[in-house]
Amino acid sequence: MMNDKPPKLLEQLRNAIRSRHYSLRTERAYLGWIKRFILFHHKQHPRDLGAVEVEAFLSHLAVHDSVAASTQSQALSAILFLYKEVLAISLPWLDGITRAKPSQHLPVVLTTAEVQALLVQLDGTRALMAQLLYGTGMRLMECMRLRVKDVDFAQGQIMVRDGKGMKDRVTLLPQRLIEPLQRHLAKVQALHRQDLEDGFGEVFLPFALSRKYPNAGREWGWQYVFPASRRGIDPLSGVERRHHLDEKVLQRAIRAAVQAAKLSKPASCHTLRHSFATHLLQAGYDIRTIQELLGHKDVSTTMIYTHVLNRGGSGVISPLDR
Repeated sequence: MMNDKPPKLLEQLRNAIRSRHYSLRTERAYLGWIKRFILFHHKQHPRDLGAVEVEAFLSHLAVHDSVAASTQSQALSAILFLYKEVLAISLPWLDGITRAKPSQHLPVVLTTAEVQALLVQLDGTRALMAQLLYGTGMRLMECMRLRVKDVDFAQGQIMVRDGKGMKDRVTLLPQRLIEPLQRHLAKVQALHRQDLEDGFGEVFLPFALSRKYPNAGREWGWQYVFPASRRGIDPLSGVERRHHLDEKVLQRAIRAAVQAAKLSKPASCHTLRHSFATHLLQAGYDIRTIQELLGHKDVSTTMIYTHVLNRGGSGVISPLDR
């Protein structure tokens, strides 16, 4: 006998997220926020709640939980997605929300000497990944998800796929990393050949490409530049395959390198991206060029690095220094 019961709310939400090709990370975050929203209102069904209850939950996050503005914004995005895409309910504009105060902190930036001191503490694949973050301005997950086909040695560039906002962009490939990266890929290719011989070797493909091109997942070009050391079970499909390296591997290595280099700044993987942008500005490159390399939607986001230089956009020099 067929089960005609409709799927539960969270299952409906999960299906809606996956049908729109959101990342697994976003799926987990959205599901987590909706669970918190429901529990906050004593397990009432969201269909019976409205703008007032949404405002109360988001205001509670800001006032009582003291969350960052970006965290509150993510919670709002999850709730709006639920109401619009799953419940087909239009919420009125939420004017009554107490907004979390946006951070006013300038990003941490290392000097070129500090970057060098950090990088020399790393070796092997971790060193190569860290050099790519600093040398290209890529975000951590953009580096982890990099595919072989998107590294163009001839043109000296890298195609960053599905970056923030699901946008593609082109960034540079440092000349000094070409030979180390080619040596690294030779080892990765040998690993891929062994996977194929063992009856595996199929990598995850985004969107519906696996149905459109059934054999593409086994092709060399689609493999991750930085694959995991072991195969694992894909949480979405249940298929055993080799995923990309866990980002925590590099995060832990960078933390250890910062301590070993005795840096006083609280540097992280993302600090290398900030340093990339700031050092290009110091070298005299145009702000619009840097905006494109970073993949910023608005140049105002890139302009923060002019403040890091303590000279603004005008290059003001203190009269004392004159």
